[in-house]
Amino acid sequence: MEKNGLEKLRTELAEYTPWNEQEEKDRDVILSYINRFPNAFDRSNLIAHITASSWVINRKRDQVLLVYHNIYDSWSWTGGHADGETDLLSVAIREVREETGVKSVKPVSDKIFSLEVLTVDGHEKWGQYVPSHLHLNITYLLEANETEELRVCEGENKAVSWFPPEDALSASSEPWFVQRIYKKLNEKMRTF
Repeated sequence: MEKNGLEKLRTELAEYTPWNEQEEKDRDVILSYINRFPNAFDRSNLIAHITASSWVINRKRDQVLLVYHNIYDSWSWTGGHADGETDLLSVAIREVREETGVKSVKPVSDKIFSLEVLTVDGHEKWGQYVPSHLHLNITYLLEANETEELRVCEGENKAVSWFPPEDALSASSEPWFVQRIYKKLNEKMRTF
């Protein structure tokens, strides 16, 4: 883990203006955790670790790119583990490319778009049991071309598709994500 990258992230988190009470409290949890646990960027930390997600939109902002996630059995955003990296924007972009096949993805802004502390129930992954834990998640707003060919990443998802922003909410079968996260992301997207 690069020390300069960690300091940059700490500064970005400290300067981030929370959208609501959830983000305010979650920012404090994330900052506290990365200050106390050097392995917070690695999934070997079985209690909580840093992840990066993306709300991927098209240029007109009338489509959102979602994947049908294997573990959660629901339409969801893209994202993944930091795995030791502190450049979370790069992690978010890499995950979009891996999970959707989209190559021309770019940040709408290099600033943090949203923050979330997410619960993850215990599950099987690659034949191994993964205990319940937290994802200390940093979200970025990314833009991609909706005409680009999409590809399923079999180890991660069953489908990839574009949805109108409101339909993205009804497509997800995870009520907490819909009400607390995806709805917020749609609202924030309209202000960018």
